[in-house]
Amino acid sequence: MRPTQASYPATRFRRNRRTDALRRLTQENVLTVNDLIWPVFVQDGTDTETEIASMPGVVRRSIDRLTRAVAEAAEMGIPAICLFPYTNPALRSETCEEAWNPDNLINRAIRAIKAEVPEIAVMTDVALDPYSSHGQDGLMKDGVVLNDESVEALVRMTLAQADAGADIIGPSDMMDGRIGMMRSALEKADHKTVAIMSYSAKYASSYYGPFRDAVGADATLKGDKKTYQMNPANSDEALRLVHRDLTEGADSVMVKPGMPYLDICRRVKEEFGVPTYAYQVSGEYAMHEAAARNGWLNGEAVMLESLLAFKRAGCDGILTYYAPRVARLLSRGL
Repeated sequence: MRPTQASYPATRFRRNRRTDALRRLTQENVLTVNDLIWPVFVQDGTDTETEIASMPGVVRRSIDRLTRAVAEAAEMGIPAICLFPYTNPALRSETCEEAWNPDNLINRAIRAIKAEVPEIAVMTDVALDPYSSHGQDGLMKDGVVLNDESVEALVRMTLAQADAGADIIGPSDMMDGRIGMMRSALEKADHKTVAIMSYSAKYASSYYGPFRDAVGADATLKGDKKTYQMNPANSDEALRLVHRDLTEGADSVMVKPGMPYLDICRRVKEEFGVPTYAYQVSGEYAMHEAAARNGWLNGEAVMLESLLAFKRAGCDGILTYYAPRVARLLSRGL
């Protein structure tokens, strides 16, 4: 039972807010560098990087430059990165074979990073949209995204990434049954220690636009993704999906997008008590950056406040494009 508070003036809430020291003593949630996963984009080439216009401050890097950036992130204490590819359009197809090519861009990047920065955890994305000619996360036939056939392709992709050295597999496709199939395949292939962070509650959101620009899927996407990503109006369904993925072998779960779905983060954490993450997606990042760069918001303050909100909602960590900037601020005690 909640203890009874004395009435005013015996109770004055402002007493605990009077000084910085008192505010720090009574702070309920804390953001640290250990809460950060940095999503990064990799492209072909050598010693090159490309700015992403819809995500100011975010770039695609060639593997050599990316490896150096990841080494700097590790030095700042960031525990994990999440890799996303900008696949050469000539390699995109209806059948998406490039997704499980052992020498595709992502798998080469995994090997390079693990060779040079072995201490950082490498998370990968498992979905077919960067490799498809239609921009959907699964295989298509007659305009319909196929479930079971897509899962078979995603399992091949999972095994190729695990073979390359991935520490965490991140299935973002939202096909039914894929976690169980992936877990079984990883066990059989002796990848027993590879973790799965399932995008369990991934919504059919309008906040993903800049990301699709970043991976080159915006120009190819045909139709929408509402037949497999969640209806933004639903909350109970998210809990059912998390339960399903945990029973199939997920080690942790994710809610995506982040801030518009903090209620889902809270419900998941309270219901299951498992490692729970949120993705501060490209649209969230782009809005904050646009407002900050126009002088409408204090960029650093809003960045830190937004990430602390995830912790308050119960998240154990956040995928955020701000990770290096936040790590630098936190190192200065801000």
